[in-house]
Amino acid sequence: MKKIVIFKLMIICSLLASLLTYSVMKYMEPKVAILYIATGRYIIFWEKFYKSMERNFLPEYKKHYFIFTDHKDMDFPDNVTVIYRPRKGFPGDSIERFDMFLSIKDQLKKYDYTYFLNANAYVVRPVRTEILPSPTQKITVAWHPGYYRERLRETYPYDKNPLSTAFIPENKGKYYVQGGFNGGITKYYLEMAEALSNDVKENKKRGVIARWHDESHLNHYIIDKRPLVMPPTYIWANFDYTLLDIFKDDIRIEMRYKDYYGGSDWLRGYTNEKLIIK
Repeated sequence: MKKIVIFKLMIICSLLASLLTYSVMKYMEPKVAILYIATGRYIIFWEKFYKSMERNFLPEYKKHYFIFTDHKDMDFPDNVTVIYRPRKGFPGDSIERFDMFLSIKDQLKKYDYTYFLNANAYVVRPVRTEILPSPTQKITVAWHPGYYRERLRETYPYDKNPLSTAFIPENKGKYYVQGGFNGGITKYYLEMAEALSNDVKENKKRGVIARWHDESHLNHYIIDKRPLVMPPTYIWANFDYTLLDIFKDDIRIEMRYKDYYGGSDWLRGYTNEKLIIK
């Protein structure tokens, strides 16, 4: 009995220590790594992304950017590390992102938090410590705006292929998160990257591609976990007006509409003709 009491006290002390460390880190200006992929024509989003991040994303913290790109003839600010990455096109540049991140894991370990954002992300309003997960949450994700209003599990576009490592059975799943914004405590983020990288490779062996690529793998990974789940205002699609009545004054991170930037086909290199919207 005495051993059980001591063991429980040890667990409580460990949890208190973790919470204390978390509280201290939140107010001691932790270092933050930002992951960004801009191969091919997606580089057109970089400049405005960077400026909006410096202005509004954890503005009180020291940030360093790691950009994966195939552009060699560009100058970048001092707080940017460029990792050359040949363009593989879609979905290669998307679904293989975890391998990209793991290629610099030794550098990322020097940072307290790590966050990834889509190339077309733009930080509209200040994003502060509310996105930092606790030691028990570990990872931060965001509700997909297209599935937030009704929140009907049967409508979530989970991977339903039982041969896929991203497969989610009918009786599981509380929410559907978007793949364009995620992060968290670096140690746990790298653990997630390792797991998802392995899942993608296993799918490749099986001749399977997850339904929504990296997003499907992300949703599968968090299915039995309790991450910090942010509302869709942290991954807002600026062409989606279905939730404006709820969130119009609180949008934090906006995904810029690709049709205003040549269209998805032009950005992915499928065509040389830009989509023009007047």
